[in-house]
Parts: sequence; C-alpha cells; structure tokens
Amino acid sequence: MKTTAGERRISERVQSKLEARWEGVLTSRTGTVVDVSTTGCFILTQDDVQPGELVRLEIKLQGEQRIYLWGEVVYRIEEMGFALRFTGTEESEQRMLERLLEYLLENRGGSPAMPDSTPPNE
Repeated sequence: MKTTAGERRISERVQSKLEARWEGVLTSRTGTVVDVSTTGCFILTQDDVQPGELVRLEIKLQGEQRIYLWGEVVYRIEEMGFALRFTGTEESEQRMLERLLEYLLENRGGSPAMPDSTPPNE
C-alpha cells in the first residue's frame, strides 16, 4: 500500500540554509540543509547515498555550536541531494533541534543562527 507525502510527513518542515557535513557508508561530504523538521531534513549535496543507508549528520549552528544527528536516507534525487529521517536522536539533541526550529519559524528570511542555548524562562 502506497502512502502519500502528506500521510508520511507528520512534522512541519521549515525552510533553512544551514551548513552541514554528512558521513555515509562510503563517503563524507558537505551540503546545505534546506528544510528541516523534528523528524527529518533535506540536504542539497552530491547524492552518493542509497535509500535505507544510515548517515551521520552534523549541522553547523551559530559560532562553534553543532548538532549531531543520525538518520536514514528516505530517498535521493540524483545530482541534487537526499531526504533524511532522523533515527535514535538523543533527548538533548532533540531539544536543540526543536529550539532551532522555533527560531527559524520566528525569523523566517533571517539568519539561521541558533540563539543562546540557555533555557528560556517559563
């Protein structure tokens, strides 16, 4: 049974322009994360990956901050990039990713730099 993109996509994707580095089974490359959600992202890069491949992703944030995530390649578009579904994300990484998404949503069209990582006042 086939599912539509709308049925598969649970989390809202936010457009971004985040520098990234990824490592697959056979190669390591740089790219740009052009959309991101709490469950996955799309990376513009040379697509030397295969669907189902496990990839380690490093997303560069403001200054020296980085988010490290693991994901599975969902599909690839030849000579363009690939979609990644995050897997095994640790709680601290998930919180940073959620804060990044909040920031990107609040500042659409602005710089994709991460705000101070101190917890907001409740």
